[in-house]
Amino acid sequence: MKKIVYYLLFFSAVLCLAACKDNTISEHENNIKDAGTEFAVSQDGNEQNTETQNMGKDNTENQITKQLPYDGIYPGHEPYGKGVGAMPGRVVWAHDPSSVTWDGNGYWWETEHFDEAVVQRMVDESIASLADRENAKDGWDTLFQAHNGGGGYKRGEKITIKANINGSGVFDDDTSGKTNMSYTNHILLKALLVSLVREAGVAPEDITVYDVSRLFPDYMVELCTKGELRGIQFVGRNNGVADETAPIYWSYAFKGAVNYLPTCVTESKYVINLANLKGHSYGITLCGKNHFGSFINGNAMRPPEGANLHQWLTKSEMGIYSPLVDLMGNYQLGEKTVLYMLDALICAPSEGASITKENSIWQQAPFNGSYTASVFVSQDPVAIDSVGADFLTNEPTVTKNNSSVGDSSNENYLHEAGLVGNAPSGTVYSNGNGSPLGNLGVHEHWNNSTEKKYSRNLGKDEGIELIYIGVKL
Repeated sequence: MKKIVYYLLFFSAVLCLAACKDNTISEHENNIKDAGTEFAVSQDGNEQNTETQNMGKDNTENQITKQLPYDGIYPGHEPYGKGVGAMPGRVVWAHDPSSVTWDGNGYWWETEHFDEAVVQRMVDESIASLADRENAKDGWDTLFQAHNGGGGYKRGEKITIKANINGSGVFDDDTSGKTNMSYTNHILLKALLVSLVREAGVAPEDITVYDVSRLFPDYMVELCTKGELRGIQFVGRNNGVADETAPIYWSYAFKGAVNYLPTCVTESKYVINLANLKGHSYGITLCGKNHFGSFINGNAMRPPEGANLHQWLTKSEMGIYSPLVDLMGNYQLGEKTVLYMLDALICAPSEGASITKENSIWQQAPFNGSYTASVFVSQDPVAIDSVGADFLTNEPTVTKNNSSVGDSSNENYLHEAGLVGNAPSGTVYSNGNGSPLGNLGVHEHWNNSTEKKYSRNLGKDEGIELIYIGVKL
């Protein structure tokens, strides 16, 4: 009888412990759902306490129980176009608050305001993640193979990087870079160059950084051409040479100067589009508009005005021709581009604004009153600009300081690009070399500004996939 009582007590205790464990697990799962609803991330275990989230395929652990409504300024719609790249439609977002240490004093771009090692890690991890590989070396190889439809990068092939130096040396020949206006961050540019040299195996003398509408700051050139980067070339409006055998042909007839591509582009095998995540007085400045600095005409100071291009950006109208689509699909520009990158370390509300701490601190999660401190990369030009547009138009700091960002017509070029074979404007776009444009990439908007999920993140076969590489806050 005593043994029976003993066994009954024992099994009761076991059942009680099991019930307690189940309750603890359920409570833990509920806490996860209630606590960080913006980003369900998984620990990757490295020393920097970095977390990676495939804001991807929903599962029972990461799923947010309550569906949040769409809150963007753009009309929601299904994906337009098809994703391209090694991982079609993938955009990788690396975020680390420790990369930016600026306290608001001095120029925003000064070297001491950034942690070079952190930025380098962000770039290398982004390249690996974009290709779905373990390291940047394999990542670069996969990206080149995807771009080429087979073979990887071959030693001796030339690469040009289109930087955005719009805010530097706008009206004169000053090469000091001493302005509070925005332009490509030299620390990020250096990290990209180092990754190309160390990980992709590109010889420095085969790399050219260019913006033929502006002048590069002396400090930027110095930083990015010494040590292992010795031999890298910079081409600005002071030394850009027009290739008169390579005029740009537009898909819509309008009056303007004849525009020629620079020889550094026509002689290269690959292009990298390094743009800025920032607002513009006409809406947004991303990878599409970055190529306004990729051609030469009689207006050395302002080639886009000489080309009469701004008329298409000021109309605030949907369903009209966009020269940005011509540039995105140009056989010397878009067709050569192996990587698109958005510099989002410190974001300006517009191209003409002086950057201050107050107008570059973002409110939306996960920034929460800090700098954006981010880098975005993709092989899909339409997808990366779609993601950038969502971030900009849903950021109170940006829309407060630049009302043009809140104009939903600024996505006209994304509709034209996503639906390029049957563009809303009726324009028949070509690649500038006699061939009609095929699919350029995929355009859509996230489900809402809290979850920041796109179609592939939600388990669908087509659309954008946003991958978040961040640090636990």
